[in-house]
Amino acid sequence: MKDRRVALGAALALIVLPAATVPIEAVSFYSANRDNGSFVFSGEKREYLLYVPRSYDRTKPTPLVISMHAAGLWGASQRDISRWNDLADAKGFIVVYPSGVGGKGVRIWRAESGEGLKKDVGFISALIDTLEASYNIDPTRIYANGLSNGGGMSFALSCTLSARIAAVGMVGAAQTLPWRWCTDRRPVPMIDFHGTADPDVPYNGGRSWITSQPFPNVPRWAANWAKRNQCAPEPVDSVVAPDVIRRTYKECADDAPVVLYTIRGGGHTWPGGTPLPEWFVGRTARSINATSLMWTFFSEHPLRKIR
Repeated sequence: MKDRRVALGAALALIVLPAATVPIEAVSFYSANRDNGSFVFSGEKREYLLYVPRSYDRTKPTPLVISMHAAGLWGASQRDISRWNDLADAKGFIVVYPSGVGGKGVRIWRAESGEGLKKDVGFISALIDTLEASYNIDPTRIYANGLSNGGGMSFALSCTLSARIAAVGMVGAAQTLPWRWCTDRRPVPMIDFHGTADPDVPYNGGRSWITSQPFPNVPRWAANWAKRNQCAPEPVDSVVAPDVIRRTYKECADDAPVVLYTIRGGGHTWPGGTPLPEWFVGRTARSINATSLMWTFFSEHPLRKIR
């Protein structure tokens, strides 16, 4: 599965770059896409791209958003696709884009059960520690989100760092871990975005060309998350745009709702974000903005209990 994820990532890495970057010098591209922080964890050099808005006030506890890239991409690509920096400026939170493993080449999150996943979870925890040592991070407002493979990693964090991660968000989550693997019992608020025409992570579940393992049916998976959060069994559906339906599970334990945005005809893309080539990953929805909707959801759900 990892080889196929890397293959997908390599293809994405080639096509996601704006055409204007093709003729520029390699050094210019490196400068625009390099990380600005790193440390060694568990014998591996781990890197991240940090953005602190000018409005940051060290006397005030500040929220932290952790946004994780898709397989084969890197921190700066997730920054450019999601455009979290724009919202960080407007709302006054810190955002960090950690990179998966893979050195200078394509990078992945090891979002499958095993030692690799333990190392990646440990890296995120150590990254939080690192930023808390330098900035006034509000420990009740630390949030994780990601695209594709990064969305799968967000799920893993909700199951392993639920005492630190207040809520999570996902877009086109490439998720194959079974629910029985998830042992953390704290209800974690979750917001998810998934297109019905996603060619890589099928909305109705099953296999795709990127993995031999089947992906779960997305609505059923959201219902299982709602069960984990002890929500009322019947969700509330509402039309929020001509191509978007929002499903909300309410009356959950610890005020931890589960929200699924279904984008009719949407592809393996970030709604409202920088479009990726439609011929390869499908249509990017413009009727909603996943980043702003995530932030609204996150800001309404601080960590209620630190256990």
